[in-house]
Amino acid sequence: MSLRSRASLAVLTLFLTSSLIACGGQPPEKEMQQAEAAIAAAQAAGADIYATDEFTAAQTALAHGRDAVTARDYRLALNHALDSRERALNAATASSAAMAAARAAADAAIGAATTALSTARARIDAADSSRAAGQNLESLRAALADADAQLQEARTRWQAKDFPAATTAASDASARLAAMAEALDDLAPSSRRRR
Repeated sequence: MSLRSRASLAVLTLFLTSSLIACGGQPPEKEMQQAEAAIAAAQAAGADIYATDEFTAAQTALAHGRDAVTARDYRLALNHALDSRERALNAATASSAAMAAARAAADAAIGAATTALSTARARIDAADSSRAAGQNLESLRAALADADAQLQEARTRWQAKDFPAATTAASDASARLAAMAEALDDLAPSSRRRR
């Protein structure tokens, strides 16, 4: 065997050995750990709330990777681990943009509910000072307290960075306050007639 043939054989043997080790000999532990870390980082960035589809896909890919490791299909496990990591990174990126939009919506909803609450409180106080429709004012005060509690819940959700829930709570408070404004409008003509 010539020196050239021996060198070619050595290169081929080295290539086959490295291919077997990379593809079929060892589970892709490093890549699986990277995927797990990327999923944890995505969850910390709120991807489980703001980029649920991509986040769930990352978790599913990682689970498939673990199944492939159990089945000793390390090449498939590697593919799933790499896919999982990429999807988790995409979820974290998408989450940042979606969270910013959700925060802006929550800020607007809380601001609108706060203004409506102040207006309703002032109108109830004005109606009370004119002694208009006393018993109706008691039910409106109870509704005002409920709307105030919803607004507090919205602020609590905002502090917890659950902006969709904050928006919902603030919007519910605004709807309740709008109904109160209509009830106050209905009281106003009767108080004018009494004068």
